[in-house]
Amino acid sequence: MTTDATARPSVLYVCIHNAGRSQMAAAYTHHLSGGAVEVLSAGSAPADSINPAVRDAMLEEGIDISAEVPKILTVDAVKASDVVITMGCGDTCPIFPGKRYEDWVLEDPAGQGVEAVRPIRDEIRGRVVALLGELGVESVELAR
Repeated sequence: MTTDATARPSVLYVCIHNAGRSQMAAAYTHHLSGGAVEVLSAGSAPADSINPAVRDAMLEEGIDISAEVPKILTVDAVKASDVVITMGCGDTCPIFPGKRYEDWVLEDPAGQGVEAVRPIRDEIRGRVVALLGELGVESVELAR
């Protein structure tokens, strides 16, 4: 992880469009860590906007991601991260020595309604809570 004891760990979430899974994971990491983790998200082929069903599912959790904009994955974002979590983007993520990589196999919420997004959202939340624990960051409860 980070070499400076005062530095926050940095996590990058990557999916293809950066409009669904990676945005949910980034939002949960930011909120559940209470800002103790630096969070980045990006996509290998970013969409124009956040998936509306994903936005609505996160609003149910009290998290508003409507202002987020899908971003293109850059080498600098990977270099700046301690942990890189990929979600269905295949081999598009550059690999650097010394980084922790995980691939989270999750259903793609693209084209699905909020009912289908909820179980994906809930699985992401569980994985984020586990990741925070592995990073030594205590999760805070969300106000619902």
